[in-house]
Amino acid sequence: HCMAFVSHAPHSYTGEDTVEFQCHGSPAALTAGLEALFAAGFRQAGPGEFTRRAFLNGQMDLTQAEAVIDLIDAETADAAANAAGQLAGAILRKIDPIYDNLVDILAHFHAVLDYPDEDIDPFELAQFAGQLDGDAKALNRLLATCHRGRIVKDGLSAVILGSPNAGKSSLLNCLAGFDRVFVTDIPGTTRDAVEQTVRLGRHLLRLLDTAGIRETEDIVEKIGVERARKIADEADLILYVVDGSRELDENDRQILDLIRGRKVIVLLNKTDLEPVLTEEALREACGQEVIPVSAKEQQGIDRLEEKIQTMFLQGNLNFNDQVMLTNVRHKTAMEQALKSLRLVETSIDNAMPEDFFSIDLMDAYEHLGTILGESLEEDLVNEIFSHFCMGK
Repeated sequence: HCMAFVSHAPHSYTGEDTVEFQCHGSPAALTAGLEALFAAGFRQAGPGEFTRRAFLNGQMDLTQAEAVIDLIDAETADAAANAAGQLAGAILRKIDPIYDNLVDILAHFHAVLDYPDEDIDPFELAQFAGQLDGDAKALNRLLATCHRGRIVKDGLSAVILGSPNAGKSSLLNCLAGFDRVFVTDIPGTTRDAVEQTVRLGRHLLRLLDTAGIRETEDIVEKIGVERARKIADEADLILYVVDGSRELDENDRQILDLIRGRKVIVLLNKTDLEPVLTEEALREACGQEVIPVSAKEQQGIDRLEEKIQTMFLQGNLNFNDQVMLTNVRHKTAMEQALKSLRLVETSIDNAMPEDFFSIDLMDAYEHLGTILGESLEEDLVNEIFSHFCMGK
């Protein structure tokens, strides 16, 4: 048995007449159903074909179509909410007024240029200076959300640093919820970077456990230490783990020099043991807030979560009212459009001939058009939808 749902154009997802079959879920029943459909002349949809048809039929703009794959791939509630907002047209509502404004200015310019004998108001770009400045500022505000948007979508890259046996691997295992790496009392057990993606409350952390930083003659361990230093330079966040059951040593002094000026959270670990290093002494040494934790007993993790929230995702996010850029293609096109608008403003300030600013205006218009899908080459459309899974 199966049920068939008929959706008539233009009210279906694709904007076309469609029929959806719901069958029993067994592989045998589904295979039999597919074989019957293929025999009747049907074919399987290509990657993203339904969303591509919806885009080509005007059911959604390209930013909404791209949000479909972001929603499917979302790994946290915030990432899903941001993608859902884009699917509902959040980016479209920000870009469309700027795009329409450029269309109006260009239309006026070409009307005066092409029909000089018609009774058309003279074109003076200076009268649009205020509008163009407002458009540039709006693009700037959108671009300012990119870093935060990347964190929401892809997560934070966080590297765990510390001296050998400070409890770095124990922290990774604690956050992962299982024994991702071996933990022993032997210093230097971890010699290479170990990666694990974990969810900490609302946040996605792409954690890297690294070799304990110390001076060593062991060639393999030395490579691991150098790799740890390099990873720390590239990470969004450093989790500096300090063993609270012993005093700071020369290895910790090296790490303190390494993390100076970086986004870092200092964790005083092993609070389940007799304390030797106090929270106050560590705070004085590093000049940072210190969070006491016990990776072994899973204590203090809630404060770590709150600290990350404060550092990177301040305040409550309302994805109905705001949008964060998460798409590199959108970011690149907006940067180019903003650059062109700033060149137009320079032309206005310098009273340059119309030919100068008309080229830059057209560039801004075309770059924004590629975001919305108004001006797009077929190869790029194919590339975008090739990343979709079947059936979407």
